Amino acid sequence: MWAVYTIQDSSTLGRARRAAAEGGLRKRVGGTVLLLGTCSLLTDISSEMVSAILPLYLVATLGFSPLQYGIVDGLYQGASALVRLAAGFLGDRLQRHKFVATFGYGLSAICKLGLALIGGAWAGLSAIILLDRTGKGIRTAPRDAMISLSAPKKDLGLAFGIHRAMDTAGAMAGPLIAFALLSAAPDAFHTLFLISFFIAILGFGVIALLVREPPARERVPAEKPDLKAAAKLLKGREFRALTIAGSALGLATVSDGFVYLTLKDQVDFNNALFPLLATGTAVLYMLLAAPLGRIADRIGRARVLIAGYVVLLAAYCVLMVPSAGALSLIVVLALLGTYYAATDGVLMAMGSAHVPEALRGSGLALLGTATSVARLLASVLFGVCWTWLGLQTTIVVFAGALVVAMGLAVRGLRVANA
Repeated sequence: MWAVYTIQDSSTLGRARRAAAEGGLRKRVGGTVLLLGTCSLLTDISSEMVSAILPLYLVATLGFSPLQYGIVDGLYQGASALVRLAAGFLGDRLQRHKFVATFGYGLSAICKLGLALIGGAWAGLSAIILLDRTGKGIRTAPRDAMISLSAPKKDLGLAFGIHRAMDTAGAMAGPLIAFALLSAAPDAFHTLFLISFFIAILGFGVIALLVREPPARERVPAEKPDLKAAAKLLKGREFRALTIAGSALGLATVSDGFVYLTLKDQVDFNNALFPLLATGTAVLYMLLAAPLGRIADRIGRARVLIAGYVVLLAAYCVLMVPSAGALSLIVVLALLGTYYAATDGVLMAMGSAHVPEALRGSGLALLGTATSVARLLASVLFGVCWTWLGLQTTIVVFAGALVVAMGLAVRGLRVANA
């Protein structure tokens, strides 16, 4: 009898444990969250292959000035904000979040092919980047709405953390692929863009063919949401306070591209290693996103969010010491990954708690748009300050601004959690 229950080897036991863990995870946050995570993983491999080398490609290869790069980076960071609101509202209005998100993933995939075909012209590159970020803006709010509608309310932080962890696994793999390709062929940027396109198509296939629209858990209103109902969300005291707090913090947030260019300025290393900076950030983001999301569910999401920005401030302080050399590079990447893990999914989980299901896409779009516009402005301001004041002075200015923003955010988050 005992032989029937004997496990043949340790690998069988390992597979059984992994299957049990996967089954428990699927039961806790839902299969839709895991499929959306898979879609985001593939899409982020594609996107991060591009974004990891974009600062180097534009500044070192095409000769863009810091101000020109700041404008392009601002487009990359915030152009999606212009369509995110419309996409979130459209998903609510049609009650078809999947359809809207799928269109956004498809548009971004096509833009990767455009990067492979376009030359080095400022206008052409800016247009392709704008369209790519438009695709991101279209997909983000409906996708986050699907996550928040699929997972139990008490586990929203965990659900967003798991999704962000899978998303970041792609963000970690993308730069590694870019590094391997550029190491073998240092100038093969167009080949890299083409490979990115094929991987993006795989991500598009996952959401188009495998993901299902999450069913409504609350009674659907007789009248479909309209623009007035979406606009009224900001009249809610708690949601308005959360949006203002997120925007204030976004205005003092230096984009990854500028952080990496700062590290390149301080630590002289081969250009082929540049994509690995994003991988260094992604490692801790991937490892900590789900645990910090779960901690946020237990001890308070506002506490974890503010702690994340304290970590970002620490990264700014390290950047103020250019003589630290390679050590500063390792520390900054670790701090940056921890910051993202503590803030990205947690902010969306906080927003989900203050928005009714019928307007979930619109509400998360409002919150995401406000923070994206703030970060767009931050990128442009950083480029302007770097050009006029110098790099080190600009870092000091943004560190001071972040301290002020955290003070404002703490007050706003107290209202949001009242």
